[in-house]
Parts: sequence; structure tokens; C-alpha cells
Amino acid sequence: MKIAIPSESDAGLESMRSGHFGHAPYFTVVTFDDGMEVVSVEAVKNADHDAVGCGGVIDFAIGLGIDGILCAGMGMPPFTRFTNAGIKVYRDGTQPSVGDVVRLFAAGEVDLMDPSAACRH
Repeated sequence: MKIAIPSESDAGLESMRSGHFGHAPYFTVVTFDDGMEVVSVEAVKNADHDAVGCGGVIDFAIGLGIDGILCAGMGMPPFTRFTNAGIKVYRDGTQPSVGDVVRLFAAGEVDLMDPSAACRH
């Protein structure tokens, strides 16, 4: 399984998470094996939201070949686009660092995002 986590830097598991996926400077892409052990971590510079808009960022993330995106917050249009593309959207607003939320995710303690939790801005 491969997930993308919106991140503030390219520091991998040491990075702080970004509060909103669309404007995140990076995605930390984490690949897990079947036992939910981390097998790789890669920081990928995000597309420039100001240049490509929200739709361009969504397309960029989908192009990473991810199975899921784990965010602190997301609006309904991106949620719908990811879901329609077969990408699961997970949400956790409690953990500030990528490493901490990866540990929770691997332990099965992060839920799929409820559409009612989508940002409304």
C-alpha cells in the first residue's frame, strides 16, 4: 500500500504535516508491505497550487500511483475526485508529525475520512 501525506518539508518521517493538502509544499509518500511495515519513504515536491490550481494538485497526487492520501483536512471537491479515482482518503487531525501519523496508520488507528468532515471554504 502506498499513501501520500501532505507535508511541510522534505524531511520524510521527521517532517511536520501540512494542515491542508492543496497548499502543502511536499507529499511524503510512504509504502507499506502486506504486514504494514514501512518499506520506503520518499519526499516529493508538490505541484504549485497557484500555478495549477486545486485540480492540478489533485492530478499530481493521483499521478504518484498512491492507494490513499492521509490528510489533516480536505475540501469536498478533492475528496470526491480522489474517491472517484479509487484512492482512499484517510483523515487524522491529532498528530503533527508525519512519523507519528504513519505509526498510527500502520497500527490501523486512522479512519477513512467522513465526507461530513470536509472543509467548507
